[in-house]
Amino acid sequence: MRALLWRALRREPGQLVRICLWSLVEAAPAFLIGLAVARAIEDGFAAARLDVGLAWLAALGLAWVLAAVAARQIVLAVAAIAEPFRDDLLTHVVSGALRRAAATPGAAQDSAAVTRAGLQVELARDAFAAVVTTVRGFAFTVVSVVLGLLTLAPGAALLVLPPFAAGLVLFLASLPLLTRRQREFLLADERLAEEMTAMAGGLRDIVACGAEERQGARMAAHVEAQASAAHALARATAVRTAALGVGGWLPVVLVLAGTPWLLSGGAGAGVVVGALAYVTQSLAPALGGLVQGLGVSGIQLAASLDRITAAAQPPPPRPTRLRPASAEVRLREVTFAYGPHSAPVVDGLSLHVPEGEHLAVVGPSGAGKSTLASLISGLLRPDAGEVLVGGVPAARAEPAARVLIPQEAYVFRGTLRENLAYLSTPPDPDANHDANPDANHDANPDANHDAGDAARPEGREEDARPGGDVDDGEAGGAGPGAAELDAAVRALGAADLVAAVGGYDARLDPGALSAGQRQLVALVRAYLSPARLIILDEATCHLDPAAEARVEHAFAARGGTLVVVAHRITSARRAGRVLLMDGGRVQAGTHDELVHTSSLYADLVGHWQPEPVS
Repeated sequence: MRALLWRALRREPGQLVRICLWSLVEAAPAFLIGLAVARAIEDGFAAARLDVGLAWLAALGLAWVLAAVAARQIVLAVAAIAEPFRDDLLTHVVSGALRRAAATPGAAQDSAAVTRAGLQVELARDAFAAVVTTVRGFAFTVVSVVLGLLTLAPGAALLVLPPFAAGLVLFLASLPLLTRRQREFLLADERLAEEMTAMAGGLRDIVACGAEERQGARMAAHVEAQASAAHALARATAVRTAALGVGGWLPVVLVLAGTPWLLSGGAGAGVVVGALAYVTQSLAPALGGLVQGLGVSGIQLAASLDRITAAAQPPPPRPTRLRPASAEVRLREVTFAYGPHSAPVVDGLSLHVPEGEHLAVVGPSGAGKSTLASLISGLLRPDAGEVLVGGVPAARAEPAARVLIPQEAYVFRGTLRENLAYLSTPPDPDANHDANPDANHDANPDANHDAGDAARPEGREEDARPGGDVDDGEAGGAGPGAAELDAAVRALGAADLVAAVGGYDARLDPGALSAGQRQLVALVRAYLSPARLIILDEATCHLDPAAEARVEHAFAARGGTLVVVAHRITSARRAGRVLLMDGGRVQAGTHDELVHTSSLYADLVGHWQPEPVS
């Protein structure tokens, strides 16, 4: 948390200098107010010199005008520091959510991340700006008042400064308690929001199960916890009022009570009024601003940053990636379940997919087809057994070795060329790789894992795809050339898509593309990658049968290993081998073999109706 704050303050040293210089101008009225009032009374109006009195007041008014101009410049400079601070916090929130999602694939989404990003980050940004503004203003005002009091009447400073310092110390001592109470309130409020969101999504089930009273009691407990936290916070904030009374208003009483002593020391009535002006117009408002700024904004800032930084896990160590010797896939007694008390989705599965094979995976919904695709790609790790790609654990295989295209294809904002070439661009040169496939490894590493279609590959091989216009000197270059893009687009039948969006350099709006167009973009992206293992998890479900057939034929002719989670039974007809999954039971064979030996497969074939070609 401190690192974030210091980085935000040090990022723009020029803005800090600008704030300090303008703060000197803004603090001028705090220095002049008591002195100007005293001199206007004693040297002007009391001495029947109206012009002198008005001149002192005019000087004070001019100082206020300049202070107003300075205040505007300070707000702009503080904003220039606070906005990058907000960006840092958003980066922390998003990074933490992504790390948790990558570390626990298939786990529930972090719903609280939305609250942190939308509420706490904005709250922290506003609180940070308020704290910077308040602390700066307080410091410059106090220094100005102290100098003014010492210039006007040192005796008055003895009456004003000790109680002011006592009130300040009392307030600062209460900050840890206020911080704890504010943190407890934020946690209770967040838990209540999560429970209400979960309840709203399950209202139908709650009513159907007759659980209204039980759920109502559960929600009442959370509401009561939030109310208790709010009451505890309110009690803690009462200390702020006491601090303001001691530091801001007790000096007024002492100055009034000590007026005879001041007069006996040679001070005039104007000096007493000037001292009161310093306290009531500068010192008390400054302390009140500090109490409000740190007691509210500062506490909110500390509590919000604590929640944000605690949720953002530190980056895990980058795992050593292993380069598979081939695109062969081998599963040995693999078992996987989505929870310790759940039935296995994959149970004791052994499977060998030689390099170059075209395997189709079929089965009823919930049979574990997508789970198998995630295990082969390394997105999921088996509970037992091992999944190997080219002799190395799938979770440790370098990202360039395989590409997984899920049913919902991802297209990002950018040009079509950037989308298509994303997996063909060079990776981070500092990426940690181990080219030895026989290196010592663990079948279930604790390393973090790549999500999405695939990460950026390490390099490119000319024989990884057709359209070999790229010679050896271009391998690992900046991306595919126009001829290579055209060849891939023609092979997968995406020429109409390229024309429809306006060419390779047209900027894409993912929301304006149809589901089928997004799938074509992702498929061409995978085709252009150097990966020798391609996994299509119903990646053609939004294409018509003819387009799907063209895509699968293109990937089969591309070389390497192709695993297709079939959306239509025709995908199984085109495959060299079919894996039929039905819960924990699996059966492999050709299409013709399974039609005669598996009643389930025969049933799937018999119930499939060809779709009209659009």
